[in-house]
Formats: sequence, structure tokens, C-alpha cells
Amino acid sequence: MPIKIPKALPAYNALRTENVFVITDARANRQDIRPLKVAIVNLMPTTVETEIQLLRLLGNTPLQVDITLVRMGSHESRNAPPGHLEKFYVSTAEAMRGRFDGLIVTGAPVETLPFEDVDYWGELTELFDYSETRVWSTLHICWGAQAGLYHRYGIQKRLLPNKLFGVFAHGVNERHSPLFRGFDDEFLAPQSRHTEIDRAEIALAPALAVQSESPCGGAFIVTAREGREVYVTGHLEYDSLTLDREYRRDAAKGVPVAVPINYYPKNDPTKQPIVRWRAHAHLFFSNWLNYVYQETPYDLASLDKPR
Repeated sequence: MPIKIPKALPAYNALRTENVFVITDARANRQDIRPLKVAIVNLMPTTVETEIQLLRLLGNTPLQVDITLVRMGSHESRNAPPGHLEKFYVSTAEAMRGRFDGLIVTGAPVETLPFEDVDYWGELTELFDYSETRVWSTLHICWGAQAGLYHRYGIQKRLLPNKLFGVFAHGVNERHSPLFRGFDDEFLAPQSRHTEIDRAEIALAPALAVQSESPCGGAFIVTAREGREVYVTGHLEYDSLTLDREYRRDAAKGVPVAVPINYYPKNDPTKQPIVRWRAHAHLFFSNWLNYVYQETPYDLASLDKPR
């Protein structure tokens, strides 16, 4: 089964071109099943690009996934196409009136700010608190992972001396975790961040488990409560040219930026990047959806109790 999204959403035609299974409300309503309900809190400035990246991965499953896009009402986006958020997104207040099998919180270009200085911090933490009883599993990406770990466990991020930028090898610590079913012993994943979470601080929180890490990037995937909280410090969802666009954007602005490591052939930015993380990205998101499908209650009303 495919993901269910509005036909007018730009991602619809982009994904259909790639033969990713997508359907509209009319067709989905004729299927006698309960779809997985997944909300995406998209905080990235590349609004449409991020939608396509995540929906591409969520569509690689036999399950029907009903997508709800969520925006921060306390933040004015300057990068989304005019009218896009109003047409395709719901407010956090509207989202929090319902229940979801899964919730995804993306990264955001605010990582050097103190968390409390982010203009939508109060709204986002309200959503985090809501998810404790109304969402089965939450998946946090990059800054979204740092924000979740800080809000729930008081773990502060710290500034790196240099931006962690490129494609890095990561190992799997918990081989029997359902999130890593079918993974190789080592896999590649993109990283693009100026801050990190101290591995030692994570170790002091008994509820947290480091499922995957890297010598260069530290903790990569951290979980809590048997997978009901998943924190990913990098960007498995990135497509082939995302790091390239980030590199050229910063270079054009005169921002000091190194060539992303292990990305271009022979580290030569005049050459076409080689994607070596796509298979594990699809596998990770499929594993997460399968975990949610296997564990979430059929009646989401039964989620209304503390974890």
C-alpha cells in the first residue's frame, strides 16, 4: 500500500515519476483497512524538498500510511512557496486534537541558538509533551533529535570546532533491534551539523540506549522506551544532491565551508556525488514503520495513558 497525500502537493507528481506508490483520499477511502497515521513536523527551510525526501522513504512499504503535515504557528516561514503551508499543513493545535501511530520531527537551521531562544520552542515542547500519550513512536532527526533529548532528558548540545559535514561510516551496537533488521555491520549516512550531543551525557541517562554510533560523529541513533522514542543525529533522508546544494550555497555566500567528506569522488566537488546510503535509508524507515505497525494498538484511543 502507498502513502496517502493530497494530489496537489508538489511531492505527489515528483514521487509518481519515481514510481513511489502514492494515492489520494478518494482511492484510500475505498480500501477497507486502518492506515498508519503519521504526522511530519517539517521545520526545514527546504520545505518541499524535505517533504519529497521523507515521503519517498515512507512510501517504500506495503503498508498504507496516512500523512499529516504539521507547521509551527509561532514561526513565520520565509522559504515555503506562497500559500503552501496554509494549503497543505495543519497547525499544531489541530494536530494535537488527534492521535498518531508515528510522529517525525525534522531538523531545523537553528542549532547554534539556545533551545529557549528558538521562536517556536514553547509550541514544539507542547507537541513533545502531547506525544507522550497520543503518539506511539516519535522519530526525531538532527536538530529535532537534539531538541527532544534536551527537553526530555536535559541533555545539552555543544558546539563543534568544525562543522561535521559529509558521509560517514556508522556501526550498529544493537544488532537485534527491529530498527536494524537487515543492516550491514557498517553503513554510511550523511551528517551536516555544527553541534553534537555528548556521548557521555547520554550514557548517564538510564532510559537511553545508543543503538548506532561513529568514531567521527559520535552517537548516531539513540532510542528510549523500547523504540517508542528514536533520535537520529544525522540525515539518512538526504537525497543525492542535498549536501552538494548545502556546500554550494555556503560557498556562494562566502561562508567558510569545507568540501563534504567522503561524498564527491576523490573529494572533488566538480564530480558527481556517489550515493552510498540510499539502501540503508529505505531499510531504516521501513523498519521503523514496520515496528510501529506491529506494536501500535489498533484503537489509537488506548494511547491516552502515560508511557
